[in-house]
Amino acid sequence: MGRGTWSWIVPDGLWEIAKPLIPPSKVRPQGGGTQDTPDETLFAAIICVLVSGCAWRALPPCFGISKSTAHRRFLIWSRAGVWGRLHEEILHRPGDAGLLDLSRAVLGSAHVRAKKGGGLTGPGPVDRGKAGSRTHVLPDANGLPLTVGVPAANTHDSQALKPMVPGHQTRHGPHRGRHFKPQRLHAGKACDIPELRKWLRGKRIGVRIARKGIESSERLGRRRWVIERTMSWLTGCRRLNHRYERHPRTCLAFLGLAAAVCCYKRLVRLTT
Repeated sequence: MGRGTWSWIVPDGLWEIAKPLIPPSKVRPQGGGTQDTPDETLFAAIICVLVSGCAWRALPPCFGISKSTAHRRFLIWSRAGVWGRLHEEILHRPGDAGLLDLSRAVLGSAHVRAKKGGGLTGPGPVDRGKAGSRTHVLPDANGLPLTVGVPAANTHDSQALKPMVPGHQTRHGPHRGRHFKPQRLHAGKACDIPELRKWLRGKRIGVRIARKGIESSERLGRRRWVIERTMSWLTGCRRLNHRYERHPRTCLAFLGLAAAVCCYKRLVRLTT
C-alpha cells in the first residue's frame, strides 16, 4: 500500500528531523528483502507501536513489513542512540526560539507495572508488591520533558534527583555553546534531604522542595501540576502504560521516543 495509508501516524515534519539521525542499514549476507524496506516506513511502524500500544506481531498490514523486521530495526536504532539524539535535537529548536522556560524545573515520577519482569524492576510499594519500575521525568516550566529515566519501582525518589539534574545540564547542547540549567527545582517531600539541598545550592539551583512536617501537601499543586500534565502527555503513548520490555534499555528507548514526540507536538503548538 502507499504511504498515504499510514502517513497520519507520524506528525508532519518529525521524519525530516529524524532522518539524518538514522544509521545506514546494512545488507545482511544471508540475503532477504528487509534492506529494501524504507526507513520512513519502519519509523512510522515504530511510532504506531508506541502510540497504540499494540504488540509487534499486531502491526497493521498497511506497513507491509513483518514484526521481526520492525522489532529488529527498533533494537538497532535504540543501540545506536537514535531516540536520545532525536529528543535532544527537538529540544534545541524551542531552545533556539526562546520557548524553553528554565525558570523552574519539576521532578516527578510514576509507577509502571512490569508485566514480564526484567531488569531494573522491583516490588511496587503502591501495587501490592508486584514487579514494576518507575518513570522519572524532569520537565521545564511549560511541561516539556527535558530528561527521562527508568529505575526500579522500589527505588526512592530522592535517589533520582542527582542523576536527572546533571543529565539535564550536560547532555543537551554542549556543542552549541549553551548550558541549560533551571533556576529553581521543584520536588516532593521525598527529596527533603539536607544533602540534596546542599548539593543543589552548590549547583546554584534554587531549592523548592516541600519540607516534611512543615508545608501542607494541599499547596504542592501550585507549581507541581506541570509534572502531572507531562505524565498525561507521555501516557498518551499506550506502550508506556505498562512495561512489556524485559530489558531496561528497550524500556528507556520507548520512553525517550515518547518524550521526543511530546516535545515535537508541543513545539508545533507553540509556534503556530
